Amino acid sequence: MTLHEEFFMLAKVFPIQLKPGNQAVAEEIVREFAPLGPGVEEGTLSFRVYRHPANPDYLLFVEHFANQEAYDAHTGSAAYQELVAGRFADLIVEFVEHDHELLVSL
Repeated sequence: MTLHEEFFMLAKVFPIQLKPGNQAVAEEIVREFAPLGPGVEEGTLSFRVYRHPANPDYLLFVEHFANQEAYDAHTGSAAYQELVAGRFADLIVEFVEHDHELLVSL
């Protein structure tokens, strides 16, 4: 196993602009999803969602996965399909997906 393979981690960052007035509903869906999806997925290493106090109708998702297969399992789960691809997706104006690989970790 190479050093890259040993410490590989796929990081996904999603800045998400919500339709106006949907912050509370979006946060409720995220809170419902977290223990049902990321909370039980073996390859999901972390799942964090941030809100910006001065920027309403915006969420920032920062997620870490063991590998691409773990991310695919995450997005293919029943909880993801129902809550994120289903209900949450209806609240989104737009989002951009940024993939990152771990460079340094202390």
